[in-house]
Amino acid sequence: CFIVFQGEGCRTVPLSGHVGFDSLPDQLVNKSVNHGFCFNILCVGETGLGKSTLMDTLFNTKFEGDPASHSQPGVQLKSNTYDLQESNVNLKLTIVSTVGFGDQINKEDSYKPIVEFIDAQFEAYLQEELKIRRVLHSYHDTRIHACLYFIAPTGHSLKSLDLVTMKKLDSKVNIIPIIAKSDAISKSELTKFKIKITSELVSNGVQIYQFPTDDESVAEINGTMNAHLPFAVIGSTEELKIGNKMMKARQYPWGTVQVENEAHCDFVKLREMLIRVNMEDLREQTHTRHYELYRRCKLEEMGFKDTDPDSKPFSLQETYEAKRNEFLGELQKKEEAMRQMFVQRVKEKEAELKEAEKELHEKFDRLKKLHQDEKKKLEDKKKSLDDEVNAFKQRKTAAELLQSQAQQAGGSQTLKRDKERKK
Repeated sequence: CFIVFQGEGCRTVPLSGHVGFDSLPDQLVNKSVNHGFCFNILCVGETGLGKSTLMDTLFNTKFEGDPASHSQPGVQLKSNTYDLQESNVNLKLTIVSTVGFGDQINKEDSYKPIVEFIDAQFEAYLQEELKIRRVLHSYHDTRIHACLYFIAPTGHSLKSLDLVTMKKLDSKVNIIPIIAKSDAISKSELTKFKIKITSELVSNGVQIYQFPTDDESVAEINGTMNAHLPFAVIGSTEELKIGNKMMKARQYPWGTVQVENEAHCDFVKLREMLIRVNMEDLREQTHTRHYELYRRCKLEEMGFKDTDPDSKPFSLQETYEAKRNEFLGELQKKEEAMRQMFVQRVKEKEAELKEAEKELHEKFDRLKKLHQDEKKKLEDKKKSLDDEVNAFKQRKTAAELLQSQAQQAGGSQTLKRDKERKK
């Protein structure tokens, strides 16, 4: 059939021969295969729950990474990207682990670095979308597509840390809860534990990812698997010979746990749902649901809307001009406030300088008066000394005169006595 648009409606008309647009699915497949795919997994859980081992088991390889210690001062997110190839399909896989999650005494803010990391990936994609020249076809999309939340196999109930973290993440990422190291508890305890976890998630309003049932081809299997959540998994990279086959398993003194045996754990169910059936849906949900929510909130914060108060289409240019004018107005206000503050500080500085100048003048006057007083005292003392020197000189002159007169008188008497002797 062929659809022809006429105004708001359309009608179906028959084709008289083969046209060829039935090859569109094949074209899309070829284009996607040539371009390759990306998939990003966030592993959230306490240290020692086997996150790295499970990733190695899921993708049947050995990813690089050092064991994390329990002495981290805070939660750090470590991201590693790998290029994988299976048949002719290339997959750029990014695994993000939460190093130090749950190791601190105060776990109140343990979820914040995770939320900030997820938002940072959304923001990077949004900034790429807002560029004039976009290169989204070659852009490395780092948005988290699936969050595997590892639950400790306590067999009792979820920890407050788990409930708080999942509640903060459920609107930002597709959460798939899994019970790690599920061979640590018995089957009867495991069944009760799953029911308890599901009940607590529902009562606390935590929205976990539900495998889609709207596609008839996967509706039955996804509906069945939704009832098995959370998955109880075991990871192992060690291969043991069981029967005539080499299988991934864990050897214990009491027996062997087979990773890929559905009677032992839900590892096969997790691999089927995560990789083989719903990987594309996880990618689509990330873009259409979580990223769109983030994008809408960010654009609304920037003042962009779809309609104005009169329910009319909102002009992007008008919004931009309004925000630009608002920004310029705020900038002018800040500039005026800074100018006023500068003037005020200049006045205060001038007042301080005038006060300092006044103090300097007063100090100068005091020193000048003190100098004049000291000078006058010195002049008076000098005059007194001069008077004493003059008086001394006068006394000395008088004494010398008297002495001279006395010598003359003595000489006259001596001459007189000599004359008398001669007679």
